[in-house]
Amino acid sequence: MITGGNGMTEALGGAVRYERDGEIAVLVIASPPVNALGRAVRAGLVAGIDAATADPGVRAVVIRAEGRTFPAGADISEFGKPPADPWLPEVCDRIEASPKPVIAAIHGTALGGGLEVALAAHYRIALASARLGLPEVTLGILPGAGGTQRTPRLIGAEAALKLMISGKPVGAAEAQAMGLIDGTVEDDLTASAVALARELADSGPRPTRERREGMRDPAGYEAAVAAARKTHAGGRLPGPARIVDCVEAALLLPFEQGLAFERAAFEELVASPEAAGLRHAFFAERRAAKMPEAATPPRAFGHLGVIGGGFMGAGIAHAALSAGLSVTLMDRDREALGKGLERIARLQERAVATGRMTESGREADWARLSGALEPADLAQCDLVIEAVFEDFDVKADLLRSLDAVLKPGAIMATNTSYLNVDALAAVTGRPGDVIGLHFFSPAHVMRLLEIVVGAETAPDVVATGLALAKRLGKVPVRAGVCDGFIGNRIFTAYRAAAEFAVEDGATIAQVDAALRGFGFPVGPFQVSDMAGLQISWARRKRLAHLRDPSRRYSAIADLLCEAGRFGQAAGKGWYCYDEDRKPQEDPEVSAIIEAERAAQGIVARPFTDDEIVLRCVGAMANEGARILAEGIAQRPSDVDVVLLFGYGFPRWEGGPMHWADRIGPLALRGALRKFAGEVPELWQPAPVFDEMVRDGTRFADLNTG
Repeated sequence: MITGGNGMTEALGGAVRYERDGEIAVLVIASPPVNALGRAVRAGLVAGIDAATADPGVRAVVIRAEGRTFPAGADISEFGKPPADPWLPEVCDRIEASPKPVIAAIHGTALGGGLEVALAAHYRIALASARLGLPEVTLGILPGAGGTQRTPRLIGAEAALKLMISGKPVGAAEAQAMGLIDGTVEDDLTASAVALARELADSGPRPTRERREGMRDPAGYEAAVAAARKTHAGGRLPGPARIVDCVEAALLLPFEQGLAFERAAFEELVASPEAAGLRHAFFAERRAAKMPEAATPPRAFGHLGVIGGGFMGAGIAHAALSAGLSVTLMDRDREALGKGLERIARLQERAVATGRMTESGREADWARLSGALEPADLAQCDLVIEAVFEDFDVKADLLRSLDAVLKPGAIMATNTSYLNVDALAAVTGRPGDVIGLHFFSPAHVMRLLEIVVGAETAPDVVATGLALAKRLGKVPVRAGVCDGFIGNRIFTAYRAAAEFAVEDGATIAQVDAALRGFGFPVGPFQVSDMAGLQISWARRKRLAHLRDPSRRYSAIADLLCEAGRFGQAAGKGWYCYDEDRKPQEDPEVSAIIEAERAAQGIVARPFTDDEIVLRCVGAMANEGARILAEGIAQRPSDVDVVLLFGYGFPRWEGGPMHWADRIGPLALRGALRKFAGEVPELWQPAPVFDEMVRDGTRFADLNTG
């Protein structure tokens, strides 16, 4: 029977309990919600190992955790701060140095430092449902508590490099097969671990540092290191290459020197701008869900209506079905509805084929799907999302129809990308029930969801949007009402800066290449061609009457549309496309640009890639600052989240507002002022830059919550 005393628990700091099961000491990590390895847990583990070592009645030690998981990593509140004693490498060394066998009993997720603690134990046993991984690379760093040295000793270079460079966890069965853990059990993990401890008590410790199973073939080990080095040499992120170096050091250096090598590499990466950007992105994502309405109880939303069976509507419906919701898909006629249902079926078949869905899961999802042809068929839905053509009159007529038939308390959501949510809500008799839910295409893949809150949107409707985002696995960001909200408004400024650069002398291919070099997966002109030029053209025509004729306006995109160049789907846009849809520069586009330059009296000049990046990303940051001043976004990091998850902004740059902080307000203001002489409405620095220069502050200082 397990026994323990409050006195010993208090001596361990409260985050770790010391219990006895006969001659087995059991150290129980109890630091909810995820048993993160904060200072109290680290100190408790060291104290517990010391107590077990000093107790002559103890023959072996089990380390386990209560709650839902073994330590799932470091305490994120300590990120970016100097380590507090005892630091994790010391904890792992003390565990490994125990003169009595130590068994790690793993359940839930043993990630990062949690897995490093387990690796320092002498034996590892896990629930079959457990997952283990070393995801530090996603934060721009590497395992810094011996993970790069102990892991390859157990599983070899190839498997260790895959685990650390991908950052993806593996299941317990796979971990056992590769030699990362010693066994799995289906249930009663604690009893199994204690039984194993009794069995091994006389065997003595088995330090991982002395293991060599993964190093029995030095030539194969070196070949795996060489292959990984070739793959990751010159990469934009330094983490993978440094992981390769550390894994090689595990073979070439004595263990203590390998640890020192790992520590130096870890500290180098922690101080890198890439790691700072990735840490910012990590916290920004978690901060975004902190909305004023988050504490309000949401309305029920078990049954969703989705109007429009196109790619967007089908993607939304598929995502909702995958989350266990019931969905009614409505379209204008039987043919359109049939095509929409077919799109959902294809998405489901693809999910089954790739192993993301079981056949039984697909059948269960399909059973919760129904079709409809009239708004009245949606009368019992809790929440209806319209995903029809981006036209105000079309959407307004649809909302009027829904207002007439939906039950009291049902929510009407518009998936508009640009339109005024307040004006759409005003056509109904219950504007408090109207909200914008801006999904990004493909909706079943893209994680961003802009929750657009109108002037009269009820707090519990906002809370329902937030709850729906969480249910669908989306990253929610609260946005106010303006043309384009947060993301499309900033992307419009980005695209304008790119188009002005082309009009002034840069080539389309150069601009795209410069921004891919910065880290975007594709350039702005490639994006426009993939999305279709007619969408933004319709928006420009809609807003043309508001445009000041004295302001500079680039008409090149309009001229391309007038020439029938609507993008990749049409075979030609900013580029022309072959059967493989590879973009090729087109002399016809060059002629259109040259003619427009001549008409505007513009003399072409050369641009450097650095200037292109500064102009385009600077325009993003400047527009983000204006959005913040207007209260459209809650905080700078929310702007960053939108661009990171919706527009491919490089994660290691942290988003445009974090990038602006790295450039510095004084330097960025100076560059913007220079560019503002050409297009003031785009580049005239937002007033906040003057305030930050004066006060010595940055956007990070405004990230509340």
